[in-house]
Amino acid sequence: MARKGILSNDTAPGKPRPEVAERAPMMPRGAVGALQSSLSKLQENAVQEIDVALIDDAGFEDRLGQDSQAFTQLKDSLATYGQQVPVLLRPHSSKPGRFEIVYGRRRMKALRELGLPVKAMVRQLDDHALVMAQGQENTSRQDLSFIEKASFAAQLQEADYDRPTIAAALSIDLPMLSRMLTVGTAFDLPFLRQIGSAPGIGRDRWLSLAKLFQDPAAKSRAAAFMNGPDFAALNSDARFEAVFERAARKPDTKAKPPAPAKPRTLRSPDGKALADIRATSRGVTLSIPARTADGFDLWLNDNAEAVINDLHARWKTERTED
Repeated sequence: MARKGILSNDTAPGKPRPEVAERAPMMPRGAVGALQSSLSKLQENAVQEIDVALIDDAGFEDRLGQDSQAFTQLKDSLATYGQQVPVLLRPHSSKPGRFEIVYGRRRMKALRELGLPVKAMVRQLDDHALVMAQGQENTSRQDLSFIEKASFAAQLQEADYDRPTIAAALSIDLPMLSRMLTVGTAFDLPFLRQIGSAPGIGRDRWLSLAKLFQDPAAKSRAAAFMNGPDFAALNSDARFEAVFERAARKPDTKAKPPAPAKPRTLRSPDGKALADIRATSRGVTLSIPARTADGFDLWLNDNAEAVINDLHARWKTERTED
């Protein structure tokens, strides 16, 4: 499948792209056309108040998780001072009267929770123009982390945009894009959403984690921790570090020594304890406690050779019979 480029056109030469034609109909020529064109440009640059219930999502996910404290601060600021910076919308591609968000998702979410309309600029954008606008807005924001930008680039590649388009959207060169995609394509979105933006974690650490995750056992150790009760309480950077530590943890490959065998008590016909016998991999040990032996221990010591010879002869006879 051919990659989508900014200048790509799947229609006949001279014919506008279908989505462009749908969003930007041909203007009449002459004075009337010039006037309508000027009015359209004025309308695109004008800030409008729009009900947030009329706005749907569009574009690609550029934030991983949400900093609840920062979001609360944003809501408080909007409630106190109002919305100072407009969001960017485009008319919905298939639902007349509705809109799609291009950028400004956090502002829109905060305004929705406050029950306030959103101040927005509305522009006619095809899908390529939407990607460019969203990407360039991301580039101008200082709070997007490396992994958020890398994930955004990976989503664009997954959507079949070519690398020059992705590089232009993020205002980076192709070598940097290649390094970014190495990380962005190594992790799926559900995993990255769990980790969050990890603002203090750079490319090298993410690359190291990707290398660790090539071992299924390392990935399994990390996943087990992420599903545990302690993971959610950590901030995003700490989540990454904890996952990294568990993925890097070497499994204990040493065999545990067998538990020592328990001794067996040998008793006389009347039930009196005579001795303890213990069998291990190294042999059999017979122990006769002196305090309860009543002299039997001394007698056995004096007659041990005869006793052991009798037992050995009996063993040989039984083995021959078997």
